[in-house]
Amino acid sequence: MLAGKRVLLIIGGGIAAFKSLELIRHLRKRGAEVVPVLTRAGEEFVTPLSVSGLAAQKVYRDLFDLTDESEMGHIELSRAADLVVVAPATADLIAKMAAGLANDLASTLLMATDKRVLIAPAMNVRMWQHAATRRNIATLKADGVLIAGPNEGTMACGEVGPGRMAEPLEIVAAIEMAISDGPLKGKHILVTSGPTHEPIDPVRYIANRSSGAQGSAIARALAALGAEVTFVTGPADVAPPDGVRVVRVQTALQMLEAVQATLPADAGVFAAAVADWRMANAASSKMKKDAKGSLPKLEFAENPDILATVSQMKKGRPALVVGFAAETDDVIENAIAKRKRKGCDWILANDVSPETGIMGGSENAVTLISADGVDVWPRMGKSQVAERLAAAIAARLG
Repeated sequence: MLAGKRVLLIIGGGIAAFKSLELIRHLRKRGAEVVPVLTRAGEEFVTPLSVSGLAAQKVYRDLFDLTDESEMGHIELSRAADLVVVAPATADLIAKMAAGLANDLASTLLMATDKRVLIAPAMNVRMWQHAATRRNIATLKADGVLIAGPNEGTMACGEVGPGRMAEPLEIVAAIEMAISDGPLKGKHILVTSGPTHEPIDPVRYIANRSSGAQGSAIARALAALGAEVTFVTGPADVAPPDGVRVVRVQTALQMLEAVQATLPADAGVFAAAVADWRMANAASSKMKKDAKGSLPKLEFAENPDILATVSQMKKGRPALVVGFAAETDDVIENAIAKRKRKGCDWILANDVSPETGIMGGSENAVTLISADGVDVWPRMGKSQVAERLAAAIAARLG
């Protein structure tokens, strides 16, 4: 899978840098060409000679090397690879990436590249859990940076917890997935997920019961097939997958705005459980009961229909629009009617009655409804549902 592929490997400064030597060996064994970049801090843990010997390549170290600038400038170096990998990715390197700094060769390459970037974080557990690092990781995920690890275990400093760099073979697997020529390579797919929260006042809101698990699994499965995925998510319980562009929203109006900003796309999968109504008179401060204990009067307004809006677009409509129908009664009949009413291409119908355990659970049982008919899928894990849907989308777009 990696034969003929070129990996630009940036080795950061940390005790985990010794694993980068094994990583180089595994990549070359699989036929990949590894172009190594060693930071000044990385040289404190592995030598340029050892890196060069394993990679059978010159090690790049200096930004202002005039020979390299004339023969292969940092712009070309950053774009001549199929993938840029940072392993180990220290807290300092991650912070530079998130802030957009470019004050050495490694950070300049990361700013200049037009290729996907995969990082393997490695740092002390307290550094990994620090609020600044969490913010930086969130920024990188939103930028589409892929992340492998970190794992949990005993650190070189003796502390135990998350922060250990992923093992070399784990990173190899992530690299293979990142640069595989999947059937959806070159396709941009929009996925919405999670609930929306419609405020009543600053402490109360209207929402649907949705964990976001199915939408997250769909985005992950599409990315695994090579798609560029934009993931627009409400405040879900399940974290977004790695390797996708994440746009976070709270309300239906914000989700519609984010969806419109994301288009054009080759396909749109609308898995979000969008609230049908919002408050027309949402309060700016917490509502109080009056002296008689009377309830405040709530006035509702209808939220925009995001699925119908996109399905019925005259210009810029995705070639494939997929909706979901969460029903408790007459599931198939209601879903067939919904597909026609909304104007989408496919509807995935599921029974979310409380006794099914599907809403918020780990499994799903869906029926794919299209112009070709009704296809009943067996009950399976949400990841398996996502993989089957991703394969169907790839077949349709191919």
